[in-house]
Amino acid sequence: MFAAALSGCASGSLTVDELAEQGSISVGFAGEAPYSFEEGGQLTGGTVALHREIFGALGIGEVDGIQTEFGSLIPGLNAGRFDAVSAGMSILPDRCEQAAFSEPEIVYTTALMVPEGNPQGLTDMQSIADAGASMVALTGAIEVDYANALGIDVTPVGNPVDGMDAVIGGRADVFALTGVSLNYMAENRPDAPVEVTESFVAEINGVPQVGAGATVFRQDDTELLDAYNEQLAEIKSDPDRWLEIMEPFGFSINELPGPELTTEMLCEGVPGIDDAGDGGADEDGE
Repeated sequence: MFAAALSGCASGSLTVDELAEQGSISVGFAGEAPYSFEEGGQLTGGTVALHREIFGALGIGEVDGIQTEFGSLIPGLNAGRFDAVSAGMSILPDRCEQAAFSEPEIVYTTALMVPEGNPQGLTDMQSIADAGASMVALTGAIEVDYANALGIDVTPVGNPVDGMDAVIGGRADVFALTGVSLNYMAENRPDAPVEVTESFVAEINGVPQVGAGATVFRQDDTELLDAYNEQLAEIKSDPDRWLEIMEPFGFSINELPGPELTTEMLCEGVPGIDDAGDGGADEDGE
């Protein structure tokens, strides 16, 4: 279900009771499968399923979606266009200064979508830099930061479909995104002349960049955030329950964050953490 009107509030604090009385919460999403996307006119995806579980437990019956470009999600949240962000967004220090992140919900790594046959033999971010390849990535996504740090020629795109089409059309040599997302896209367009590399943990200056995604709230909405985290902790403490929610969208137990990986840690800019997820940091994930 999609929200047609402006929601939330640009100032003040939004509470669980207010949302429960309203009967719904609006979430901003960028249309990145399998996290949060539209299919058959309905909002779906792994993070959406998680939200329906958590917000439902809080007495909020409906999760409505408002689609926008990835780079506009936090500005839209703070402007009151929606009440939270459902996008598996990376927890990064600069973003933590702008909004409040839940505890980690998904750990992930990066992969590369390349033309069929991988003519340049690309395997990771450094290989893109070494080959002088042209790259596309989502506006505001962590892969843009990786590219900038390595001096890679990167062009931001507004949504994942544009990234894939840039590779298909020869306008870019590679599209960098999370492995879960790229594999989902490739599986759903089997005739597209592209392939997806093995997932990897990006390294910048020799430091592994362990990533984790979370739901995003306004900084004033502390009561809502705390209530959300309480429900999330219950789900994460039961791997079978987390997997029941997430597995239908292509996630595996390797994407479940371990208890040692916290939002506080990631907001402080810890660049690499060993064994960040249940299956280790070198597995697929968002």
